[in-house]
Amino acid sequence: MGLTLREAIQGIEPLSDEWRLKARDYLNNLAIPQGSLGELLNLAEQLAAIKQSLKPSVRQKTVVTMAGDHGVVAEGVSAFPQEVTPQMVSNFVAGGAAINVLAGVAGARVLVVDMGVAADLSELVREGKIISRKIADGTRNMTQGPAMTRAQAEQALESGINLVGDLVGEGVELLATGDMGIGNTTPSSAILAVFSGLPVHEVTGRGTGIADAALENKVRVIEKALAVNKPDAGDPVDVLAKVGGLEIGGIAGIILGAAYYKVPVVVDGFISSAGALVAKKLAPHSLDYMIAAHQSMESGHRSMLQELGLRPLLNLNLRLGEGTGAALAMNLVEASAQVIGRMLTFEDAGVSRDTAGVKE
Repeated sequence: MGLTLREAIQGIEPLSDEWRLKARDYLNNLAIPQGSLGELLNLAEQLAAIKQSLKPSVRQKTVVTMAGDHGVVAEGVSAFPQEVTPQMVSNFVAGGAAINVLAGVAGARVLVVDMGVAADLSELVREGKIISRKIADGTRNMTQGPAMTRAQAEQALESGINLVGDLVGEGVELLATGDMGIGNTTPSSAILAVFSGLPVHEVTGRGTGIADAALENKVRVIEKALAVNKPDAGDPVDVLAKVGGLEIGGIAGIILGAAYYKVPVVVDGFISSAGALVAKKLAPHSLDYMIAAHQSMESGHRSMLQELGLRPLLNLNLRLGEGTGAALAMNLVEASAQVIGRMLTFEDAGVSRDTAGVKE
């Protein structure tokens, strides 16, 4: 038996102010003009506080790519057919996808999880190439009722939480979230609309590259889903169940699990940020453990990051998902860990503060 959602939420603690200050003081004594490494120093402070160490290690890295399908694709919200989801899972397994390449650059493992792909992936599971936490063969069409039951939403969250427990037990020190699921910008936009109160048209983008008419249809589809389901913004599990996705629930669970087990988690783009929003609403202190990888091209992502209160590390006009932006950002997280772990202070380096241009 793993953790329940309630147990995980109750066990998430805010970062220690004592460790934040300890790390800040140490960073201020590095043999550089104070603050001159900018965001790397802020990130180093966060890592030190999470790990409660002035030499935080993030060497063992894993990108968890959650896969799931969406009944709402029947409404014509995506430029690609649903069959692409299992096809891309096979590409991940073959090592030929963007996430494989970019995770490799960061020295990270890619772990693909079937949360709810509408295809039989049991052979890949038996071969140990992916793991299965399959809850259903995709969500239901949210324009006709809830995307999933409340029990399924809780199961998705708990699957993510307990997967982190397994990974931490294997020695993983840095996590990143990723997604695969045709149609999943639609539930992500719906989740953002519910939590932000912004009009649907302001938080809905082109996803895989749909044309104007399809975009207008996508907005109408989300508006209908919200009208039919009336998700309760004060109840994050209700929002996830009614207009979310199985892989979005799994991502939210990964983030909650990271916070519970005190591991930093790099949040990818629009889909992952929807999961992060659910996690934040369930456990506000989980935000302390999140690192926003990048701001994507999806039009609602800026609003998503504002709702989270996170500043992205990168802005590279990405809009792929899979965890690609998070994998790229992992390199910066590693750099920050090494800045605090390996650089010398003025005293240790024998450098005068005056020659470094720092005034007492």
